[in-house]
Amino acid sequence: MLVVLAAAITGCAGVGSRAVVETSTPTVSPSPLATETPTPVATPTATPDWTALPEPANDAETLGRQLAMVEAAIRDPSVEGAQLSYVGHLQQLVYARLRDYPEWRDTVLAGLPATTREAVLGALEAGRQLRLIPGPVPRKLPDWKILDAKPIDTLLSYYKEAEKAYGVGWEYLAAIHLVESRMGRIHGLSTAGAQGPMQFIPSTWAAYGTGDINDDHDAILAAARYLKAAGARSDIRAALLAYNHSTGYVNALMAYAAVLRSTPDEYRGYHGWQVYYTTQDGTVLLPVGWTKPTS
Repeated sequence: MLVVLAAAITGCAGVGSRAVVETSTPTVSPSPLATETPTPVATPTATPDWTALPEPANDAETLGRQLAMVEAAIRDPSVEGAQLSYVGHLQQLVYARLRDYPEWRDTVLAGLPATTREAVLGALEAGRQLRLIPGPVPRKLPDWKILDAKPIDTLLSYYKEAEKAYGVGWEYLAAIHLVESRMGRIHGLSTAGAQGPMQFIPSTWAAYGTGDINDDHDAILAAARYLKAAGARSDIRAALLAYNHSTGYVNALMAYAAVLRSTPDEYRGYHGWQVYYTTQDGTVLLPVGWTKPTS
């Protein structure tokens, strides 16, 4: 899969984005005995820089091939580390491109297997629901620090531990973690004064949290504890609404959770999603290590 993935990113075999790396130029090696035009041979494909910023394609057909590659890579256990982070981030950007060009959707989704198509549609619907949440567009960048997320297996073990202890499905906890802090990448207060990777108001944390509000493990367990108290085992939607009083928020979590429940490997992609922040001046990436400038 590693060779196929490299070829896909660079545009060979027709599955990459020309916006990432231009397709290799064919070379011809004629023989003095040849009586017809020799078959062109492609030059070797360079391994992409997996730490570089991914670029989604700029046309529907190429974007569709790119998304098919990304979804296949996410489901391939041999793709891990920097490569998995790259394709997860690229998945996020492809979804954003589809948000900007909804008329591309049918073309982009046409080549996907049915189960994969359903997972993509679920994530797109979750994003749409989040964008329906009303609120002012900030004027300035937030007072945050962006850290790297803990490893996939570590976070999954936290969700499963909380599920076992409190009866709240791991997929709902993972969805909250994704939406609230991009899997714990965001460190800082919300505009409402919420803290930590699961975004607790201090008074709520005092009632349901133990340990460190900024620790992923402690915060995930506290979220499960709160959701159980809010009736999650009998009515998860009502419990999520108690967690955040927004119908759009709840709809988004339900959509992400449905994807994770039916296609757990999608978590491997979501784990690679990065922090983008929109102000009145536009949307910017806040990379790992970013802190708000002091001047």
